[in-house]
Amino acid sequence: MNSTSSSPRRLTRSTTDKKLGGVAAGLADYFNLDPLLVRVGFVVTTLLSGAGLIAYLALLAFAPRDSDAPASASGSHAVATA
Repeated sequence: MNSTSSSPRRLTRSTTDKKLGGVAAGLADYFNLDPLLVRVGFVVTTLLSGAGLIAYLALLAFAPRDSDAPASASGSHAVATA
């Protein structure tokens, strides 16, 4: 990794590519996957054990929406230099 890279990524729920709560699209964005694969994964794990539904509801409750995520370092907290 590069030490000058941007701030660490955060897991957020998508507000633009959502079907229900934006959880699958947020996970897909975080892990750089196709949202369809994540959605299918939730359905399969829900049908097999119910764990997919529990995980989805937990992420829905605790993951912030991408519009609610804190601003980056270059956002409103940037210090202007002259």
